[in-house]
Amino acid sequence: MKALDATALDQLFRTARTYNRFTGEVDDATVKQLYDLVKWGPTSANQCPARFVFVRSEEGKQKLAPALSEGNREKTLSAPVVAIVAHDLDFHEKLPYLFPHTDAKSWFDGPQENRRDHAFRNGTLQAAYLILAARALGLDTGPMTGFDAAMVDQLFFAGTSIRSNILVNLGKGDPASIFDRSPRLSFDEACRIV
Repeated sequence: MKALDATALDQLFRTARTYNRFTGEVDDATVKQLYDLVKWGPTSANQCPARFVFVRSEEGKQKLAPALSEGNREKTLSAPVVAIVAHDLDFHEKLPYLFPHTDAKSWFDGPQENRRDHAFRNGTLQAAYLILAARALGLDTGPMTGFDAAMVDQLFFAGTSIRSNILVNLGKGDPASIFDRSPRLSFDEACRIV
């Protein structure tokens, strides 16, 4: 495998930003193409616990609206698509298909509490894949956690084992809506080589 060129690295990381206003359209074909990239990202024992609801309709956005924090409401409702990234606490039920090499389902049988960390951790990882896949497809993103997760769960996942984690606004970002680039920690501040 060869390294990506500087332009690709800029698009994915260095010049990619979190946007607060969006324009454009994101059609069903693009949403499906997005998931078709996300699904290939690795998770522990191929758990794939993430579940996605892509909110595009005005009806869906109005359903989501009461759960949004004041600072996130306007930008989310005006985004072409809002991805609700959730995780299934009963992800292990699909392991006979997803990880057929051994009886991985038995590793996670029992109370949901024993699976919660695995579902959350790997579902969060899949949320990061969603952001990178969106950027790879030329979409801009606005990930956020400023929402009432319990309300989103009630509105979109009532009666299921699925729990919301992150919202990601998707579309063409308005450059005027980004903040100045915030600093990052240096290698020496964040890393050790042992």
